[in-house]
Amino acid sequence: MSSAHLSSIRFDREWFRKSETKSSNGRKLHIRGSVTSSPQSVQFAEAKTEKSGKAVRIGVLGASGYTGSEIVRLLANHPHFGITVMTADRKAGQSIGSVFPHLTTQDLPDMVAIKDANFSNVDAVFCCLPHGTTQDIIKALPKSLKIVDLSADFRLQEIAEYEEWYGQPHRAPDLQKEAVYGLTEILREEIKAARLVANPGCYPTSIQLPLVPLLKANLIETRNLIIDAKSGVSGAGRGAKEANLYTEIAEGIHCYGITRHRHVPEIEQGLSDAAHAKVTVSFTPHLMPMSRGMQSTIYVEMAPGVTIEDLYKQLKIAYEEEEFVILLEKGVVPHTRNVRGSNYCLLNVFPDRIPGRAIIVSVIDNLVKGASGQALQNLNVMMGLPENTGLLYQPLFP
Repeated sequence: MSSAHLSSIRFDREWFRKSETKSSNGRKLHIRGSVTSSPQSVQFAEAKTEKSGKAVRIGVLGASGYTGSEIVRLLANHPHFGITVMTADRKAGQSIGSVFPHLTTQDLPDMVAIKDANFSNVDAVFCCLPHGTTQDIIKALPKSLKIVDLSADFRLQEIAEYEEWYGQPHRAPDLQKEAVYGLTEILREEIKAARLVANPGCYPTSIQLPLVPLLKANLIETRNLIIDAKSGVSGAGRGAKEANLYTEIAEGIHCYGITRHRHVPEIEQGLSDAAHAKVTVSFTPHLMPMSRGMQSTIYVEMAPGVTIEDLYKQLKIAYEEEEFVILLEKGVVPHTRNVRGSNYCLLNVFPDRIPGRAIIVSVIDNLVKGASGQALQNLNVMMGLPENTGLLYQPLFP
């Protein structure tokens, strides 16, 4: 598919900006995006460029990791995206089913080493490689490709800050200037026009979604922000590490990265942009003895004269048009088990016993809304598709 054809498959946003239906509980479900209304768009719907019959050809770099395999799972039901290239240097030559038996039914090409990947039959790429390796690889990719990078390499606006927190110089400063931060609900318009999107980290997603609207509305103070966050062990990646062994993690809670977790500058960057002032947070992450899920419990100081009701109303205004961020009914506590396997973020706000303070609870699946699901949501936006395409998996319970 040529770059000209790729640009022609964007949908007509003026013809159809959103549609609404009502669920059984009365909540409106909004499908953001568009439908075909031009000959080029009809071509998109009818294109049969690959064996799969999918119109947009996808490369998954780092398919043997947790986020890569989650991309493959989500794309199995995507009507327009089909995988044509998968890379995994240590698993080169193997099928995805041999590495992840739960994906054995997928008819996909064998994985190849990144150096052997052919991008002539690829339109867009999900880069699921570790930080530090992504910059050179993305730099070498054809300029015609749309790219969503799930590593941390392009999230920080200041390359000096990247070097400080990641211990190495940034090797693609020009690309960093081009990259758009991919917190979909907050930066949707910027993402629409982007070629390279830096997908947010899992902790920053769960923290920024509730805090950004409150900071923008000046309802909470920029000081004394305390964040206690907990993640399933899959958040630490699939690499063999002693600290992640079952006997090390089971039947306990494991805090790590105290005061120096690498998501801190990303969190503070997003919150500072929202507040138009420097924001510093006290953030402590923990690994929990579960495979997936993430909860951020956030303690905030309300601005003078602001009440819990004000915070709740602002969050309701911010997210009532959003499909994947759900403010629960007053008093209902979000639980990680209620988002498992889905792209949803559930949140709520509660009064603290200390006057003038509030407690916000936000939960996501760290591998979906915290990584691969949000990445797919972003590529849908970049391609002019309805945002929820391929993402209507309901949470798994029990």
